[in-house]
Amino acid sequence: MRYDVALVGGGLVGLATALAVAEARPDARIVVLEKEPALAAHQSGRNSGVLHSGLYYRPGSLKARLCTEGKAAMEAFCEREGVPWRRSGKLVVAVTPDEIPRLDALETRGAANGVATERLTAEGLREREPHAAGLAALWVPATGIADFPAAARAMAVRLRAGGAEIRTGAAVTGGRETADGVVVETSAGAVEARVLVNCAGLWADRVARLFGVAPGVQLVPFRGEYAALRPDAAARVRGLIYPVPDPAFPFLGVHLTRHVDGSVGAGPNAALAFAREGYTMGTVRVRELAEIAGYAGFRRLALRHWRMGLGELGRSLSRRAFWHAARRLMPDLREADLVPASSGVRAQAVRPDGSLDDDFVIEQTARAVHVINAPSPAATASLAIGREVAALALARLPAPLTLPA
Repeated sequence: MRYDVALVGGGLVGLATALAVAEARPDARIVVLEKEPALAAHQSGRNSGVLHSGLYYRPGSLKARLCTEGKAAMEAFCEREGVPWRRSGKLVVAVTPDEIPRLDALETRGAANGVATERLTAEGLREREPHAAGLAALWVPATGIADFPAAARAMAVRLRAGGAEIRTGAAVTGGRETADGVVVETSAGAVEARVLVNCAGLWADRVARLFGVAPGVQLVPFRGEYAALRPDAAARVRGLIYPVPDPAFPFLGVHLTRHVDGSVGAGPNAALAFAREGYTMGTVRVRELAEIAGYAGFRRLALRHWRMGLGELGRSLSRRAFWHAARRLMPDLREADLVPASSGVRAQAVRPDGSLDDDFVIEQTARAVHVINAPSPAATASLAIGREVAALALARLPAPLTLPA
């Protein structure tokens, strides 16, 4: 075999997994295969840049555990590698009386996950964010922000320095497991390795199927659109201001985020994308849309939550509707204060019964580890996810090693 481990996907989770393998076994021959010409081109580079505290996630879930571990690891990594980051804290704001019980539940969940919070009155909220408005809020001091694309580039530098190979422009087109490894067919030629790790993000379920794995979920793309605040409006936002999320969905709602460069963004919404890389409303790929529509799990999801879907679509079609969502948190925000900015696409796992899988999903075979579902907070948790996945991959090598403490 030319390589010990072949990793598909040059985003944060793939790069972090490669780093964990290299740190545990410096002699391992590692190749990272990325279909785009640059690393972190999709979910890893198109997000809010928030270092999540672990507040939202079901206690005992992979998300809850790995977010807490991963956030500490990412902060240390950014500090060591000179990647811009800071711990800015976050407000979760209840605007209406019916959101108060949900804020209570969120406070309880945070405590179960070991996340420190402070309950604020309306007056306390305004002391933190003078231009925000609400009945009550949670202050989450551990939340931060980071430059995740810069973190991905720093990971790549470390990998190359250690002898790992990173191939861009190498889209996976097929593959198979053999008696002693895998053959990965790519647009840049075939690769043989002892172990495959699939961290293909938006395409992870498709890559798994190429290797004969039938995941128990299908990924459905949801586009999240952002707006930037003009400088005079941005000056009125100190940090991060979030709405209370709907517990029925893994999306956090339109929020305001001050980034590491001082700019402030609003968003994202969560509208169905008409392609896996559907970053604009006009991006429609018929085969991919037919795949979504043909999936029974999606049809059940759409029938159950069509009102929510229409609302998100409305915020995608109308800047005014998007503005209304943002000004719930900041009433003096004007529609003219918002300038269209970038979009991202979230790969969301949907089960055949139409329910959303709100945890990381990892499936395994004799020679492969497939990270099927790794949505937010995967960027925050990437180094911890990487250690978890690397341990599974190393167990498949001829002389498995334990990851260092």
